[in-house]
Amino acid sequence: MKKINLLFFLTALISQVLFGGHLATASNGDKNQPFAQGDYRWVVEGFDWGPAVNKVILSLGENVKEAKANQYQVYATRSLEGVEISAESASGTRSVTYAYVSDENGNRVEEGQHITLVLTVSPTLPLGSPFQYARINNRGSNYWVDYKLTVIHTGSGQVWNNPVGKVMPLVDQFDLSKKFKYGDNLSMSYATYTPTTKTKAPLIIWLHGGGEGGDDPTIALLGNKAANYASPEIQVLFGGAHVLVPQAPTFWMQAAEGMTRGQENDIYNEALFALIQEYVSSNPNIDPKRIYMGGCSNGGYMSLKLIIEHPDYFAAGFISALAYHNEYISDAQIKKIKNVPMWFIHSKDDPTTVADLTAIPLYKRLKDAAAKNVVFSLYDHVTDITGFYGGENYRYNGHWSWIYSHANEARTDYDGSPVFLNGRPTTIMEWMAAQRKK
Repeated sequence: MKKINLLFFLTALISQVLFGGHLATASNGDKNQPFAQGDYRWVVEGFDWGPAVNKVILSLGENVKEAKANQYQVYATRSLEGVEISAESASGTRSVTYAYVSDENGNRVEEGQHITLVLTVSPTLPLGSPFQYARINNRGSNYWVDYKLTVIHTGSGQVWNNPVGKVMPLVDQFDLSKKFKYGDNLSMSYATYTPTTKTKAPLIIWLHGGGEGGDDPTIALLGNKAANYASPEIQVLFGGAHVLVPQAPTFWMQAAEGMTRGQENDIYNEALFALIQEYVSSNPNIDPKRIYMGGCSNGGYMSLKLIIEHPDYFAAGFISALAYHNEYISDAQIKKIKNVPMWFIHSKDDPTTVADLTAIPLYKRLKDAAAKNVVFSLYDHVTDITGFYGGENYRYNGHWSWIYSHANEARTDYDGSPVFLNGRPTTIMEWMAAQRKK
């Protein structure tokens, strides 16, 4: 490693503080750029609470066989044009948990020219997030921030502050390149994952919440952990499954004027269903008897809307934090959808989509209508399912009940009893994989 003096060390750090160094806003495919000494590549993964920059890959320019975490200091800055970010969320040091020798994409090797630093992340560490929720043009959404790093090896003084892109595990397995055009004025971005299986495979459709609209489907995949439907842990339950994640240009509940909760029509459901039909027809290895419709909050509204409009099309629904108000669902619509298998997830303390106005009365009406396959995982609170941050004693925002869907952790019915499938306790994804249209 090249040597530099203490003055240069301090100059590099001050430069990062004052001027932010280089801008790390590279696109999904830029991880294939040349990767030379002094360059770094950051890694973004989805967690229960959202995305985080959890690793940084350093290019050394020479072979090494070991790496020591305590020899590196990492400084980060976050900024978003036109948005004020609080000081503690805008800049500071990142803690290095672990270090290992890797290839240029962060895969561990015995000997190589790269080192990967594993950074501490948590739901209470906004400095680790590459997203910022902000109101721009009178609409609240998640946006990629300009995320910049300076990494310093304290022994030699070597500095890494030149970004050459990012790695996004799971997200990088999705095709993000396509857009769907409907009518004269509507264009919709979407992400797709294609399994390797050669046989007919089911299709999982996920619709994001109100803060993930726009024209960049990475926001819809990472804003909440939706990319996890392509994870090996979930894919194996389906024997491989296609995943389709459409993105609303604004938000799914947009009406001709303002926002609908079901009292009037939205502006997107016709275009969205046309997108789904086109995707299925252009992928003949999708099993049309196993198309699953799910979403959270705004996306939960739209999922239910499509099931109401097209009850014979979907094999099952999986809906978290439902935003469709029960009062706007007619008895005739209940009769239409009562035979569609559905699994609802909600929290009693949801402050945004109040369960007593949405999922609870809908579930009871479906049961009263003799729906034979409807499940409702109702939680007191949304808590830390990993145990890293306090387990049941750590509470997320009660609106975030989709955590239990993405992690395949929902496993109880309305009364708290286990859900059974073929005589044994099951989870939401295992249950869904067993649903098939007759």
